Amino acid sequence: MKQLVLTALAAVLLTACKTESPKKNIDLNYPETTKQPVVDTYFETEVTDNYRWLEDDRSKETENWVKAENEVTFDYLDKIPYRAQLKERLSELWNYEKVGVPFEEGDYTYFYKNNGLQNHYVLYRKDKDQKEEVFLDPNTFAEDGTTSMSSVSFSKDGKTVAYAISEGGSDWRKIIIMDVESKKIKEDTLVDVKFSGISWKGNEGFYYSSYDKPKGSELSAKTDQHKLYYHKLGTSQKSDEIIFGATPEEKHRYVGGYLTDDDKYLVVSASTSTSGNKLFIKDLSKPNSKFTTVINNFDSDTYVAANKDSKLYLVTNLNAPNQKVVTVDASNPIPENWKDFIPETENVLSASTGSGYFFAKYMVDAVSKVLQYDYDGKLIREIELPGVGSAGGFGGKKDAKELYFSFTNYNTPGSSYKFNPNDGKYELYWKPSISFNSDNFESKQVFYTSKDGTKVPMIITYKKGLELNGKNPTILYGYGGFNISLTPSFSIANAVWMEQGGVYAVPNLRGGGEYGKKWHDAGTKMKKQNVFDDFIAAAEFLIENKYTSSDYLAIRGGSNGGLLVGATMTQRPDLMKVALPAVGVLDMLRYHTFTAGAGWAYDYGTAQDSKEMFEYLKAYSPVHNVKEGVEYPATMVTTGDHDDRVVPAHSFKFAAELQDKQKGDNPVLIRIETNAGHGAGTPVAKTIEQYADIFGFTLHNMGFEDLPNPKTEKIKP
Repeated sequence: MKQLVLTALAAVLLTACKTESPKKNIDLNYPETTKQPVVDTYFETEVTDNYRWLEDDRSKETENWVKAENEVTFDYLDKIPYRAQLKERLSELWNYEKVGVPFEEGDYTYFYKNNGLQNHYVLYRKDKDQKEEVFLDPNTFAEDGTTSMSSVSFSKDGKTVAYAISEGGSDWRKIIIMDVESKKIKEDTLVDVKFSGISWKGNEGFYYSSYDKPKGSELSAKTDQHKLYYHKLGTSQKSDEIIFGATPEEKHRYVGGYLTDDDKYLVVSASTSTSGNKLFIKDLSKPNSKFTTVINNFDSDTYVAANKDSKLYLVTNLNAPNQKVVTVDASNPIPENWKDFIPETENVLSASTGSGYFFAKYMVDAVSKVLQYDYDGKLIREIELPGVGSAGGFGGKKDAKELYFSFTNYNTPGSSYKFNPNDGKYELYWKPSISFNSDNFESKQVFYTSKDGTKVPMIITYKKGLELNGKNPTILYGYGGFNISLTPSFSIANAVWMEQGGVYAVPNLRGGGEYGKKWHDAGTKMKKQNVFDDFIAAAEFLIENKYTSSDYLAIRGGSNGGLLVGATMTQRPDLMKVALPAVGVLDMLRYHTFTAGAGWAYDYGTAQDSKEMFEYLKAYSPVHNVKEGVEYPATMVTTGDHDDRVVPAHSFKFAAELQDKQKGDNPVLIRIETNAGHGAGTPVAKTIEQYADIFGFTLHNMGFEDLPNPKTEKIKP
């Protein structure tokens, strides 16, 4: 779905104040988690896993443990006096109309809209007479909102649509094929689809990707061989042709296929990990043509962005860590024949195309800059953005007359703009009306020094007039991996946090993509400790500069960011008051044995690689570094019982270790969302409840007994 962005009404709130009296402790009686030791041997070193049994997501024992832990957790959360107030304010701020940018398919113009608190965005359409109607409403797919729509793709003539749904948050998808005019299902649903796009070949069928159904649990069993299929309309899925990935001796964990805009070339990318890919093309205009190799190794990330007849435009980081665009003829597309089109610069590039132009989007210290080029490589203009922040979009079909882009930052609800690619002018297309006054808040970018002397940027956002007295409740959020860049964007949840006087700080850690492949690689494998050191140094900067103190600091992150929180809290438990690891990768010796986890080895390495790699992983693996008799911060682990990307066993085992070994009164809870996955497609209602619980838990354990009543000044949009 195209990124939706926000803007403002107004809200003026009193700053949360901490009472002098200590917080009232809430009694805890953790469930008994039985130890059933399993001993593994790595390079003659024995490692005991006391809670291996929690990896079995289908067992009655695990089910009972989940229920018992949730009873303790929600009993605790129910006793936090202002939890309901937080939920009410989150619901109030969330409740505004959200509208996506339009796109044309066939005889209709489509757009996504949410009327405020709907669990999922609804896909609407308008005909040529501007008559509007609901086209697809995922809110009707399941009574409890746990079935979501993950992607929608139209045939070239716009008369048929294929859309994917996820049930219970799982990465496994079903693809439903529907006639656009009548809205009737055309044929049997495709099942067991995972990590897949939907790319139409004209109007007759489409390409998609999946794994063979694993033996054992589909939520945790290893998936290793990804394949690209072609589904021809009107035929059974059983007869779908395997286009790529049928060779068992050459496994690829991630395979994707897509067509160029003119349907001339099928492009296939094949990877064994989340970084680096082989690249192949097939000329579909020639019957029985074979695949032509563009790149036959995993040393770079390269994809086809566009073509002009046989001229291919490739985006690559081969010998260009910050990425560049090159051209080559499809007849012999090997790297030796590449010519620079948009050369590499000192800033990281991402590229999009639309209306017959290229848009080079750069990150300059995590802030957006956009240049427009024609297909001959001529610089047309730099696009003057509405401010300092993150711009997204600038993509569309080659014949589109108008394009759209979004703009946002941490303290400003964003807006979407309609852009004329011929003269570079744009106008506001949509902005929301919400009761949040961005003028009352500010963001500041700082650069701090990490343990080894590396300069790391961080953006700190807070209410204007913040007193640097070391007593401001602060959330330090990080990720630091997989070449992912954290750029400024507005969040309703973070707005509520800041309304309460909270500080929100986001450092751009090594392992991310903010400064290209070198920055990414500096936080991988046996350099992973750099990421944790960067995060620790960010916390120390905030404390030294009186933004907060250890008593008022919470650290938060999800997935790879959950690993970041787990490693930081076990290495420096004195540094923070609250730790919030979400859907984290927490058992670094076994992560690669679950689902597609082996594909993360580029970033992590595996315990089987070498003795040195095993020892390095074991030295920071959160599950293996919880020590007896240490006072760890107040911790709430969050996960979903249907998470089949980072399986919940990571979180289960980490919580069990912490509950067993924790010294002192700081609580250790695990909040397990049932019928939920890694996060994508989570119903709005559940998201609001989660944030109310996270903020309530955090503030309570920082000693806050009360929240001020928000006084919202209503201003007409």
